[in-house]
Amino acid sequence: MHVALRMAEETVEQTTALPFEPIFYGIGALAAFMAALLVTYAFRSVGTRH
Repeated sequence: MHVALRMAEETVEQTTALPFEPIFYGIGALAAFMAALLVTYAFRSVGTRH
């Protein structure tokens, strides 16, 4: 049991850092959603033309 606990502690200590700060992920997601909104808005009246 002691060996299993030591292995678990060593595994927990090994973490990987994010390549960017977390705020940049939020800004990127916001930009992607805004781009999707603009594309959707550009095609708002296509169905009424035909």
